[in-house]
Amino acid sequence: MQIAERTVATFHYTLTDDAGKVIDSSSGAQPLAYLHGAGNIVPGLEKALEGRSAGDKFDVVVSPEEGYGSPNEMLVQTVPREAFQGVDDIEVGMHFQAQTPQGAISVVISKIEDGMVTVDGNHPLAGQSLHFAVEVMDVRDASVEELAHGHVHGAGGHEH
Repeated sequence: MQIAERTVATFHYTLTDDAGKVIDSSSGAQPLAYLHGAGNIVPGLEKALEGRSAGDKFDVVVSPEEGYGSPNEMLVQTVPREAFQGVDDIEVGMHFQAQTPQGAISVVISKIEDGMVTVDGNHPLAGQSLHFAVEVMDVRDASVEELAHGHVHGAGGHEH
């Protein structure tokens, strides 16, 4: 069976950056399961998986546009230190939830200087090419419930 719309694919992967540094991997863990066509993984990887079958091994480089996008300067903001009331110590790299008119977003502190704190709401991999080494483990038809919910249930997927 080939990976196509309305199928569930399970695969192992190793994600590296341009320098070959491992960013993430399913090695030593359960393979990742996703519902093809539901936007559960980055678009470039989903396109590369289309038509593949169990046992296929391949490498793919996903451009920023097909991965986590380009950095958006509108998501970088400098606020006074006082905006972090109740937090005694703040450091570069700390993560927080920020409330916006569009809802909560995750931000990371990227700079602290002269009583001002710069927060960045971009995905940490925005602007980066993603290098995937993939091995397809299994492909099956999605269940009616998975199709209705838009994600995989059971092993490697969501448990309700």
